[in-house]
Amino acid sequence: MKRKTQLTLDPSDSRHEPNLRRLLAHAEIHRKAERVVLDAIPANLRGHCRFLSYHDGDLAVSADGSVVASQVRLRQREILAELRKEPDFQYAWRLKVKVAPPRPKEQPVVTKEPLSEENARLLEEEAGHTKDEGLREVLEKLSRHVKDGKD
Repeated sequence: MKRKTQLTLDPSDSRHEPNLRRLLAHAEIHRKAERVVLDAIPANLRGHCRFLSYHDGDLAVSADGSVVASQVRLRQREILAELRKEPDFQYAWRLKVKVAPPRPKEQPVVTKEPLSEENARLLEEEAGHTKDEGLREVLEKLSRHVKDGKD
C-alpha cells in the first residue's frame, strides 16, 4: 500500500505575500529533503547527484553521467534502507535515477583587441602589393583598426 508522505514546514514569515511564502516554504522543504537524500548516497557519488522529487514513495534523483547513475542504481537498496530511517522517507520504496548532464559553464566574453601599429603597417603594405581590388579595399580597411581607436 502506497502512502503519500509530505514534508512539512510552517511558513510563518509574514513579511512576504502568501504565494511567495508558499514558494519559499516549498524551496526550504526541497532543500532539507535534498540534504537528507544526499546524506544517504555514498560519499563518492554524492557530488554527482541531485535530489529531484519524492511522491508516493517514489524518489527521483538525477546523476550527471550514466556511470554515476548505474552505480546509484546498483546501490539503491542500501540507499533506500538508509533513507527509510528518516521519518519523512519511511515509505520510500522505489528509486528512479535520471541522467542529467551538468549545465555548461558560461563562456567568458571574448574582447577583440585592437590591431597593433606593426600589424596595421603590414596589412597596408600587403594591400599595396595586391592586384585584386576587393581584397585591397578589405586589407586597407583592416589596417585602419589600430590601437588608438580609429575606425
